[in-house]
Amino acid sequence: MTSTLKVFVARLVGLVVLGPDGESIGRVRDVVVSMSLPGQRPRALGLAVELVAGRRRIFVPMGRVINIDADAITLTTGRINMRKLQLRVNEALAVGQILESRVQTDDPDHPELHGTALSVVDMEIERTRSLDWVVARVALRTTRKGLRRRGETVVVPWNHVSGLTALNLNRPGHGVELALAQFEGMRPADVANALRELPETRREELAAALDDERLADILQEMTADDQTALLASLKPSRAADVLEAMDPDDVADLLGEMPAAEAEAMLARMDPQESAPVRRLMLHSPDTAGGVMTPEPIIVAANATVSEALARVANPNIAAASASMVFVVRPPTSTPTGKLLGAVHTQALLREPPANLVAGILDADIPRLSPTDSLEVMTRFFATYNLVLAPVVDDDAHLLGAVAVDDLLDAVLPRDWREQEPEALPR
Repeated sequence: MTSTLKVFVARLVGLVVLGPDGESIGRVRDVVVSMSLPGQRPRALGLAVELVAGRRRIFVPMGRVINIDADAITLTTGRINMRKLQLRVNEALAVGQILESRVQTDDPDHPELHGTALSVVDMEIERTRSLDWVVARVALRTTRKGLRRRGETVVVPWNHVSGLTALNLNRPGHGVELALAQFEGMRPADVANALRELPETRREELAAALDDERLADILQEMTADDQTALLASLKPSRAADVLEAMDPDDVADLLGEMPAAEAEAMLARMDPQESAPVRRLMLHSPDTAGGVMTPEPIIVAANATVSEALARVANPNIAAASASMVFVVRPPTSTPTGKLLGAVHTQALLREPPANLVAGILDADIPRLSPTDSLEVMTRFFATYNLVLAPVVDDDAHLLGAVAVDDLLDAVLPRDWREQEPEALPR
């Protein structure tokens, strides 16, 4: 029997989930609640747990919970269903969807709140004699009054709350602010996984509320179908702004999945300077080095100093693989016109005095890819030379871009690899 029979759901978020032998399985990110029929208390069906490995969210039934402590939840078994969490009809995420719901109360202990608009800030769940977990009480907050930043918070029995319905959860704009706060600090790939769990309307509302840079990072971690659907939900001008914030190679992959007329319309709305590298990438087949490469690697001239090169590497917006190497070209220092002289590995830069020139530590024999090289050729190339980044040059040695090993993996893996899950029994 669990040592805790009552708990507020917000307190569970972030707790470590342990197997019976103490191994860490993941962390609680939400609670799945069944929106029951009128007059019946909603049931807490299980936990949305983010796995330690893979950053995927799975469903863990509440019946598997044997103990809830201040910093961890222990399960009865370490054998759990590894299938990705998918909400069923009439199921909702407590924190992600129910909190911030607009409700009313007829609690006799708070007659002053009758007929007042309130918002849900937390829910208490309790374990019954039948071993089910049900919603017992609801924490409500009144609207702001006067100069107070927040209204009064009260806790009332569930049966004295009205308006907590599936229809209310789908109200436009509901819960957006809270969801954005949850996403703060999360990696784009983790946010992309979380968005996939939400209803389509909620995903679109959150996409509309995210800033361009953040949404661009998240889109790059989604499948092509999800990317296309979210972009289609945005106003055309906003969609163009988001595309401009994405990496050109990801934009080229995305537009390559669209009908030619739609892709051209998107490109026409983008700034010409932003769309130009995308157009160049789309000239190449997506399964070649020219189609996989990024057209914006780190590039300097031969007379650049080590400190100047390191300053370019330190840019936090540059991916780790792209920051592993600096390419040295003859002016102009931009693709696709600069002729490649060689490359300098970041490790070599760190060992040199800041005032030295990069020309002094140049690797002029760095292996190179051709834009027509196939995925198989690139795979063998990286395995042979033990690199994470490789330059792509034309027949005249002009630097066209660079292929990073993570982009190659994206191209080699199945198209729907982000959604593929291990075989598992239904919950």
